[in-house]
Amino acid sequence: MSFWNSLKPAQQSPVATQVSLSVDQRLLELTWSDGAQTKVAARTLRQYCPCAECVEEWSGKRTYEVESIPVEMKVVEVHPVGNYALSFTFGDLHRTGIFQWSYLRELSQARPAG
Repeated sequence: MSFWNSLKPAQQSPVATQVSLSVDQRLLELTWSDGAQTKVAARTLRQYCPCAECVEEWSGKRTYEVESIPVEMKVVEVHPVGNYALSFTFGDLHRTGIFQWSYLRELSQARPAG
């Protein structure tokens, strides 16, 4: 057996195959390549934005209190980022976060929306 035969490819993380935004723009619904379906609120996405403006680079601490994000927060635009992520423009016009598939999956499972 050769060295190359002993290597196993890393298991691929699920990717979103379908993304839809509710009519009121407050809920993102995702269908994943493994068949799972998840939902996440626009407020949750804004509360946990991973960008450098929202998270201190060295400490990893949020630069704001997550509960200060309004319950009525909306996603006004959804943009693909390559084949690995989405970015959003929120109702407060914040738009610098890049949400990788793995982070979106984790967030939508940890804090699912009804």
